[in-house]
Amino acid sequence: MIAFRVGIPYEHVLGHRGLSHSLFFAALLAVAVVALFFSREQQHWGRLWLFFFLATASHALLDALTTGGLGVALFAPLENSRYFFPWRPIEVSPLSVSRFFSARGLAVLRSELLWVWLPALVFAVAVLLWRRGHRSPPRSLAA
Repeated sequence: MIAFRVGIPYEHVLGHRGLSHSLFFAALLAVAVVALFFSREQQHWGRLWLFFFLATASHALLDALTTGGLGVALFAPLENSRYFFPWRPIEVSPLSVSRFFSARGLAVLRSELLWVWLPALVFAVAVLLWRRGHRSPPRSLAA
């Protein structure tokens, strides 16, 4: 949205769904977040990086599942081709606030609940249940 405001065309590498939606950007952002907010002595640095990389990259991958736009520049800055998945079930969101608070916006919310939030909730619950079942038993203090 910032790119639109400053006059950068949609299809430009810095435009909407461009460099900021690339896997390169996701990797760099993950490095920056972990380096800035976690100590180097943190034993799970790689896991933290992977978490933030996947969280950022998932936004681009979800955008590639939407029904509109020009696609996502997943491989920018190496190349600016835009990609969509062959199956695109998620309704694309309107880019203006006034159109978002309309029947169209409601259809987008329904679509995102079905294709984004419900699967994310199911995944989160499954991970919590799996972790609960795989916890190591508490250690007893031997006298």
